[in-house]
Amino acid sequence: MPTVYDKLVRDRIPALIEATDEQPVTHTADSVEYADRLAAKLREEATEFDDDRTLEELADVLEVIDAILAHRDSSRAELERIQQEKRAEKGGFEDRIVLERVDEQ
Repeated sequence: MPTVYDKLVRDRIPALIEATDEQPVTHTADSVEYADRLAAKLREEATEFDDDRTLEELADVLEVIDAILAHRDSSRAELERIQQEKRAEKGGFEDRIVLERVDEQ
């Protein structure tokens, strides 16, 4: 019985599967599907990082972010510029502030 994945995978995964004498069934996503699959992959990798918290899992998150940037014809530099603007406006997370609630006045 086949194992169904129905998810975006890294480029070399089909060849790695073939090397185990199994037959991957794949298709190439169009632009819209690719954007949707990248968003799903980002959620998947973020969940895996939440479960494992290793640098290897965090590297997977970054790999998906790089793919999203490339698909959007953007760059890490552009993303970092936006990150810096948001940090200047709202701050970062260095102070470890946890907002518990906002009480009415």
